[in-house]
Amino acid sequence: MIGGATTSRAHTAVKIEPHYHNGPTLYVTDASRAVGVAGSLLSQDLKADYVAKIAKEYEEVRTHHAGRKAKTPMHSLSEARLEAYQGDWTGYVPPTPKTLGLQTFDHYPLAELVPFIDWSPFFQTWELAGSYPKILEDEVVGEAAQRLLADAKTMLDLLVKEEWLTARAVIGLFKAQSCGDDIEVLDETQGNSWSVLHHLRQQGVKPPGQPNYALSDFIAPKDKGFVDYIGGFAVTTGIGIESHLDRFAKDHDDYSAIMLKALADRLAEAFAECMHQRIRREFWGYRADEALTNSALIEEQYQGIRPAPGYPACPDHTEKKTLFKLLDVEARIGISLTESFAMSPASSVSGWYFSHPDARYFNVGKIGRDQVEDYAHRKGFPLKDMERWLAPHLSYDPD
Repeated sequence: MIGGATTSRAHTAVKIEPHYHNGPTLYVTDASRAVGVAGSLLSQDLKADYVAKIAKEYEEVRTHHAGRKAKTPMHSLSEARLEAYQGDWTGYVPPTPKTLGLQTFDHYPLAELVPFIDWSPFFQTWELAGSYPKILEDEVVGEAAQRLLADAKTMLDLLVKEEWLTARAVIGLFKAQSCGDDIEVLDETQGNSWSVLHHLRQQGVKPPGQPNYALSDFIAPKDKGFVDYIGGFAVTTGIGIESHLDRFAKDHDDYSAIMLKALADRLAEAFAECMHQRIRREFWGYRADEALTNSALIEEQYQGIRPAPGYPACPDHTEKKTLFKLLDVEARIGISLTESFAMSPASSVSGWYFSHPDARYFNVGKIGRDQVEDYAHRKGFPLKDMERWLAPHLSYDPD
């Protein structure tokens, strides 16, 4: 059974299921659905039809995927770079952070994070479709959503009051310059390249006037002769959760366990939003006068972005290793990376801060062999390893 935020039914069908022959491979949308799937697999009456049905669906997904791949018009990497976003750097003055380097926060008050919670993904965890607060009045799921929210807020009040979870964060602000599709992080004193952040560029053909973005486009190019800045962050609200999950497990209380995990995830995202606001207002200070409501924050009506490795604008999970090294994450706040670059505790968020007023989120989408070869060379990775990490984004079938 395959699940998690960075997997999908299509990814399972196209990239995993064809290579696993010891039994059925199934994508599960949420942990709460795993029991039903396992039940079908263990049932003598249901298993054969269930597995056959899933296999047929996955074959249809692969056929559809192959058709889409063949129809997607692609630039070569050199052509995509010619279509890069071209900022007007002549009159641009990068905002200077008030303090460069790292800052660590331990036992951050959970009560301060609650107002930043985006409740819409919480309901998606429970497979209730709709956005908050409209979902509470929905004719179909409104009543269930109201009961669920009431239970969530009761547990939230208790975990905040009794400090079930420990919130920790580390943030860093650094001098930086872009060099092609990469970003060089500079030593504070010498100005030499200290670390290199590798990024991918969109290669899909777009209508005239629409750039092919890479995140490096939002940092001043090295040849412009001045220094820009970039930030990094890692936050967690998962410290301490295991003892409470063990307690619920002993009581066979799956509902409370899933509720706590969902709330810890919401608090982690709220923490990331909270720290980003403090970056804009205080630590970097390029929008000290910002006054946005929580709904405006959820709609990202602020200047700057905080993209995370593994997500659409920077889909390479291996870049977390560079981020964690820059921020000294494990030593400072106790988040570690697994072999597959997942974060532990699970209720953790990490990423980059960009301040440029034109910085925007985007989806890298499918990329060609020429870019993967170039990217692997820049990172010093064997091509096969790079293709494995970028498998969902390849526009071709690797050798």
